[in-house]
Amino acid sequence: MPLALLALAIGAFGIGTTEFVIMGLLPEVANDYGVSIPTAGFLVTGYALGVMFGAPLMTVLGTKVPRKRMLMLLMGLFIAGNLLSALAPAFAVMLAGRVVASLAHGAFFGIGSVVAADLVAPHKRAGAIAMMFTGLTVANVVGVPLGTLVGQSVGWRVTFAVVAALGVVGLAGVAKLVPDLPKAEGVRLRHELAAFKNVQVLLAMAMTVLGFGGVFAAITYIAPMMTHVAGFADGSVTWLLVLFGLGMVGGNLVGGKFADRALMPMLYVSLGALAVVLALFTVTAHDKIASAVTVFLIGALGFATVPPLQKRVLDHAHGAPTLASAVNIGAFNLGNALAAWLGGVVIGAGFGYTAPNWVGAVLAAAALVLAFLSAALERRETAASRTVAGSLPVERPTTTVHH
Repeated sequence: MPLALLALAIGAFGIGTTEFVIMGLLPEVANDYGVSIPTAGFLVTGYALGVMFGAPLMTVLGTKVPRKRMLMLLMGLFIAGNLLSALAPAFAVMLAGRVVASLAHGAFFGIGSVVAADLVAPHKRAGAIAMMFTGLTVANVVGVPLGTLVGQSVGWRVTFAVVAALGVVGLAGVAKLVPDLPKAEGVRLRHELAAFKNVQVLLAMAMTVLGFGGVFAAITYIAPMMTHVAGFADGSVTWLLVLFGLGMVGGNLVGGKFADRALMPMLYVSLGALAVVLALFTVTAHDKIASAVTVFLIGALGFATVPPLQKRVLDHAHGAPTLASAVNIGAFNLGNALAAWLGGVVIGAGFGYTAPNWVGAVLAAAALVLAFLSAALERRETAASRTVAGSLPVERPTTTVHH
C-alpha cells in the first residue's frame, strides 16, 4: 500500500477523534459554559448535521479544485474549527467551531476514498479505502479514550488543541505524500449529479443508512444498557467502547480484504450476521461476558460493511464518483441520527434499555433485503445486456458474382 494512504489515515484519525471525543467531555463543557447537558448535546447534533450538509456542499465547491489541494484545504478547515472550539469564549462560538470542523468531515472521506482507490490497482481498491478508514476506527480505540482522559485531567480545551495539532500533521502528510493525481477530463457538476440517477448508487446509500444505523441504535445507548442491565460499573463504559473500537478496526480490515474478492457475498454475511447479533443483544445484555463479546462483534460486523459499500458507490458512480462518495459518508451520519432517535423513542415508550437492539436488528435486516434486491437488479441488467448483444445482426462479408 502506498505511503499516501498513511497521510489519509492520519487525517481520518484526527477527524474520528474530534467527532466522538465530545461525547465523553459533555459534562465538562456544560459545566464550563453553565449550560445543561441536553444543551451541550447540540455539539454532537450540530456536528452530525454539519457532516450531512457539508459533504455535498464542500464537494460541489471543490469540483474545479485538484483533489490533493482540496484535501489540504479541508484539513485547514478542520484545524480552524478545532482551534475555534479550543479557544471559544462562549458556547455559541464553541458550537460554531464544531460546525466548521464538521464541514471538512464528509468531503475529506469522500474525496479521500476516491484518491485512495486511484492510488492502487483495481483489485485492491476496497483494501485501500479500508486502509484510510483505519484512521477513523483506531481513533475510537486510542484517540477518543486518550482525548477524554486529557480533557478530564487538564481541561477539555487542551483536547481540542491537541486534535488541531493532529490536523496539522495530517495536512503536512497530505502535502508531502499524496501525489498530484490528474482530474478526470471533462467531468462537470452535472456528471457528478448524474450518478444519483443510478439505482445501484441509491441502493448502496440506503444500505449505508440502514446498516450503520443498526449499529448506532445499540451503541448510542450502551452506557445505560451496560450499567443498568448488564451490571457494569460506570467506569467500565470506557473500556467497553474501546472493545467496540477494536471490533471496528478488525471488521474494517477484513471487510476491505474480502470486498476486493467477493463484494456482495461480503455484504450478505456482514449484514445478516449483524442483524442476528443485534437481536441476540437483547439476551446477552443481561450477562457481563456475553455483552462484552457482543459489543465487540457489533463493531466488527458493522464496520465490515463500510469498505464494500463505499467501493460499490465508487464502482457504480464511475467517471464522476467524488460527490456520490462524499454523500455516502453523510449517509453514515444520517443513519446514526435516525437510529439514535428511534432508539430513544422505544426507550421512552417504556420498552426498556435493550429495546434499541431490536430497532438495530430490524434496520440491519432491511439493509440485507436491499443488498439482495441490488444484486437481483444487477443480474437482470447483465442478462438484458447480453440478450441485446446476442440479438444484434452479425455482418457477413458480401461476395461479388461476376457474369
